[in-house]
Amino acid sequence: MCALPVVDFERELHRKYLSRFLNHRIPSYLLSMDTNRSVLAYFCIAGLDVLGETEKISGERKQQIVDWIYRLQIDNQKDLVSGFQGSTTLNTKENKDQNTPYKWGHIATTFSSLLTLLILGDDLGKVNRKGIIQSLRALQLEDGSFKGAIEGAENDMRFVFCASTISYILNDWTGIDVEKMIDFILKSISYDGGIAQGPELESHCGSTFCAVASLALSNNLHRLSNNQYKNLRRWLLFRLETGFNGRPNKPSDTCYSFWTGGALKILNAYQFIESDNNPKFVLMTQDRYGGFSKWVNSVPDPMHTYFGLAGLSLMKYENLEQVHCELNCTKRVHERLKTIHANWK
Repeated sequence: MCALPVVDFERELHRKYLSRFLNHRIPSYLLSMDTNRSVLAYFCIAGLDVLGETEKISGERKQQIVDWIYRLQIDNQKDLVSGFQGSTTLNTKENKDQNTPYKWGHIATTFSSLLTLLILGDDLGKVNRKGIIQSLRALQLEDGSFKGAIEGAENDMRFVFCASTISYILNDWTGIDVEKMIDFILKSISYDGGIAQGPELESHCGSTFCAVASLALSNNLHRLSNNQYKNLRRWLLFRLETGFNGRPNKPSDTCYSFWTGGALKILNAYQFIESDNNPKFVLMTQDRYGGFSKWVNSVPDPMHTYFGLAGLSLMKYENLEQVHCELNCTKRVHERLKTIHANWK
């Protein structure tokens, strides 16, 4: 494995890049993300938090964002679609404060909205916890997996992770049949040791992280057998080339510095990485105007920027804030959440 060139970490450029997305219009090449603005906001704010820059967001601006997120909250326990929308796209003058078709919460945007509120210092006091948990129960399928929304959504390991994080944040696991969830995860372990989006599918580092984090958040990592545990760590370690890839015979990709690295961290195997190329690869995907892309010389985006920063944090690079891998936020946010849980009792 040849050595990669050393590239300086452009902290200030990344701050400016994420701040532009947070405070200005979405660029035209990402207009397809309009219905998922809350996810974009999460990546920007979570990235700024890893940089240690959220304290520089004014109190007024934080409150504006918090108020906007609460405008996305859907309270509809009758149809079991409570949660958070991705944006206000489906909100009109005619349906204001009314429950209408497709004006529903989504499991991924509920997860990202809750985390964004936590990062900005909100105490989740206005969150309809009971309604979200009841609606979460309606999204779990008989095989133990979860679909993203009540109708017309996929079901796979990504949404198992979202369900686990929502349950963990709200400190209520009654919306999940945990035994069915564990069964789905164990049946999704492939012949090569990795974990797929579902049974009999290809192993993937993204789905592997989601499965491992879900087991950890629900205090069920011990349900992996010794052989499964060892094979899983081995398969993840073999994903390291110049950086981490997501599956065999695929190129290295910035976001897997977190998906793969985070899974290894949870499995207590991150220390077995023996390469200086990993941080160098991530730094090579920096854009000259800030942000990280998935590959060298390609267009940056908020998702890869956040996961690039989170991946560098796992490498203890440049005094970045430490990440709590299981919940996909910084450790200081996780500590605040524990305080909130204590106040709920």
